[in-house]
Amino acid sequence: MAESIAFTNGAGRKMVYGELAPQIEALLAGETDLVANLANVAAVLKEAFGFFWIGFYIVKDGQLVLGPFQGPLACTRIAFDQGVCGHAYTTRHTVIVADVDEFPGHIACASASRSEIVIPILDRSGAVFGVLDVDSDNLDDFGQADADGLGRIVEIIQRTI
Repeated sequence: MAESIAFTNGAGRKMVYGELAPQIEALLAGETDLVANLANVAAVLKEAFGFFWIGFYIVKDGQLVLGPFQGPLACTRIAFDQGVCGHAYTTRHTVIVADVDEFPGHIACASASRSEIVIPILDRSGAVFGVLDVDSDNLDDFGQADADGLGRIVEIIQRTI
């Protein structure tokens, strides 16, 4: 098992995501425990990018329930029809929000969160299993490089579910 990750400090996000993806794939390849895998992915992303909050919400009991994360205290349960996570769940598409205050129904788990990206995670049957949620304390902090890079990481995770 890897004990550290390597990435080019100061490089653009696209490059760093490209460097991280094979390392995350290797990290998850030898482990079958989902919680351990999601916890390590959150830790890798936090270390590499320093985002304000990174975590997973998993479908349980008819809602999204908090899973492994890195960052401050988080909302524990989110209804499928609420917030950015609920929107990504119901639409089954990546959602990028430049300013969370402008998103109707945004759930303010932390007032310091300013922008957000959420990527749905599908299981082998194609059902939404959960979401990867990343928050920034900067406005308009996410773009196509993040959607592509995080999407690639979610694809790696999906192969382990």
